Amino acid sequence: MTTYKITHTTSYAYSGVSSVCHNLLMMTPREGGRVETHNHRIVIRPTPTVSSRRKDYFGNHVNSFSVEEQHKKLVITATSRVTVSGETLDGSAGPAWERVRDDVQNATDPEWFEASAYVFDSPRIARSGVFAQYAAQSFRPAAHMIEALRDFTARIHSDFVYDAGATAVDTPVDKSFQLRRGVCQDFAHVGVACIRSIGLPARYVSGYLRTVPPPGKERLVGADQSHAWIAVYCGADLGWVEIDPTNKPFCSSAQVPVTWGRDYSDVVPLRGVFVGGGEHVLTVSVDVCPAESKSS
Repeated sequence: MTTYKITHTTSYAYSGVSSVCHNLLMMTPREGGRVETHNHRIVIRPTPTVSSRRKDYFGNHVNSFSVEEQHKKLVITATSRVTVSGETLDGSAGPAWERVRDDVQNATDPEWFEASAYVFDSPRIARSGVFAQYAAQSFRPAAHMIEALRDFTARIHSDFVYDAGATAVDTPVDKSFQLRRGVCQDFAHVGVACIRSIGLPARYVSGYLRTVPPPGKERLVGADQSHAWIAVYCGADLGWVEIDPTNKPFCSSAQVPVTWGRDYSDVVPLRGVFVGGGEHVLTVSVDVCPAESKSS
């Protein structure tokens, strides 16, 4: 397990004066699972006139706020201290994947209600035969969940090229699949589309990735990344297992989950509208700093 101090700063600098802005913020880590949250704080400048907090349908924390005074810059800093563990599979191969599919679809799994929400199409992901064919190369008849996930994740990692210039935030999942290029968001969307297309529940996970500098180089403050990966439901005994096709099969303490949903549209870290302001420049800094480590 590893303890981190995470600082995520988002700044909007406007060419003119904005008189009002309304925003939704999703940067508060969830409780439970692989993450223990010790403390969390959000600082917004200028100070919001109105603010509130709630949980959405998926259990994510959503902060809404409005700044109702003239301003030329908006700065949001979310600071968290969390302890994160990796996946603990204990050598289990898990049940045959067809059994998990059938148990969820037939409502015989105790967790079927939560899991079934992640089987269907979502705003950015539609199931198709093309995605099912790609998944079937790993999810062969009677293949166990963990071995199938390991092979599936390794294939995406091998078949797709990380290319930040190939796609945009709104690139459709079928386009990313055709290009075989993109970034973590694209790989997660493709993975979710493939898993759902064979009838298994899969959700999109958003969080942070601790990066390690090259040998001999110092760690650069603010150079870590927001990240996206996948969680696949593997039955009542194993529950949700997180895989990261951008890096390696199963998530370690380097991946810090914050929110999850059906696809990226459910977990956008910051969205909103503003009045006036002219052109704006967006600056984002993420720092994932290890505070203390211990083996488990």
